[in-house]
Amino acid sequence: MTSPATTLQKTGLAAWAGLLVVQVVWYLGYPPVSIPTWVALAITVPPLLLPLLSLPNVTRALLWVGILALFFFCHGVAEAWSSTGDRWLAWVEILLTLLLIGTLGAGVRRRR
Repeated sequence: MTSPATTLQKTGLAAWAGLLVVQVVWYLGYPPVSIPTWVALAITVPPLLLPLLSLPNVTRALLWVGILALFFFCHGVAEAWSSTGDRWLAWVEILLTLLLIGTLGAGVRRRR
């Protein structure tokens, strides 16, 4: 049996869900010019769904999505720098990834 999620873990799970929603809204609301929308969604959404396989262990699932969040952070920075119309989504992506990674860092306990 797993223990209930802590407040930090719930915040991380909310940031994870938000990151998934941002990807769907982004590519359906602002379709990419150079590739089909379904390809962009196929590249961004399945990696965010993979940690669901380890969801009974919330810490492990958040660790995996935290590692994946590094890619989305880089993507957000690149889009915030270069895009104009969807720049606000890039900033939301950056903030969600920082929140997700921050909850992981805050949840680490030091060993004696």
